[in-house]
Amino acid sequence: MTKSFFLLLGLTGLIFSGPFINPSTTGQASVPRVLVTAKRFSFQPAEITLKRGQPVELILRAADVAHGLRFRDLNLDIKVKKGATADVRFTPDRTGVFVGHCSVFCGSGHGAMELTIRVVE
Repeated sequence: MTKSFFLLLGLTGLIFSGPFINPSTTGQASVPRVLVTAKRFSFQPAEITLKRGQPVELILRAADVAHGLRFRDLNLDIKVKKGATADVRFTPDRTGVFVGHCSVFCGSGHGAMELTIRVVE
């Protein structure tokens, strides 16, 4: 009887814990994350390389003041408040070199803030 009780208890636990299982542990591939820090008047790193057709999560962190990052050709626009982070998931659909600019005025060097994304096969 004790053996069947523990077996029943274990099965009940599995049934009720199903909805709480972390999807990253169930065999689903995780999306690569790329952290970019915006700080007057640069992005670090200044260049990143991505693969065409591979989803990615771009995380923008503002180290000092509010910043933004816009890539017109990739249809990306992300804004972040001072000291915070913001993220966007996207899948590059074509190869090439794309230059993004800070889209929130952040001071006298704002116009020089660029991030280059290289998308390769």
